[in-house]
Amino acid sequence: MSKSLTAEFFGTFSLVFAGTGAIVVNDFSAGAIGHVGIALTFGLIVMAMIYCLGDISGAHLNPAVTLGFWFAGRFGGKNVIPYILAQCGGGLFASGLLRGMFPDGGSYGATIPEISAGSALIFEFILTLILMMTILGVTTGAKEEGVTAALAIGGVVALEAMFAGPITGASMNPARSLGPALVSGQLGDLWVYILGPILGAIVAFPLCRFSRDSDCCSGCHAVNRQS
Repeated sequence: MSKSLTAEFFGTFSLVFAGTGAIVVNDFSAGAIGHVGIALTFGLIVMAMIYCLGDISGAHLNPAVTLGFWFAGRFGGKNVIPYILAQCGGGLFASGLLRGMFPDGGSYGATIPEISAGSALIFEFILTLILMMTILGVTTGAKEEGVTAALAIGGVVALEAMFAGPITGASMNPARSLGPALVSGQLGDLWVYILGPILGAIVAFPLCRFSRDSDCCSGCHAVNRQS
């Protein structure tokens, strides 16, 4: 378990450091990276961490994904809170490090909606629903590993960041939003980026069960939610 938690801490740290770091560097360098570059950075770092850590912890990197796996019966209930704490800790450490390196880094990649909070909530719900449906479709149990999973999940993250980033920040991940919000003091809409992704990840399971010919979680029910 300690190895899994270390992997989740490091993986989420890497995600937030690279992804929000790209936003900070883009602002610092007068737009040298650009929106497309930022979106690709998020997708590529997710892909890299799945390759790197998928066989250790499953490379969830996201409290919403961990809760989604638990709700689907793919992940033990006793491990949910430790995973979430490790993920949030990794994201917060990354944001704190970026603040120390760039004292004038502005929002440090905080997700701030450009539309109403209600509309942003719906956006984040749908984005995470699509992401979790993809994850359920390309993984076995709570593991995110292998060529197909890494490419598909990283690709979806990049795709959604590409078109939704300018509107909501395309978080899909409470741990990704928590660190930047805390270090920048932008806490007003943080609830959107906690509630939306969690609801989207949970709803993905019944939708997967309803829409697929075979049970999207068949063979995975040996993982008891209370274990």
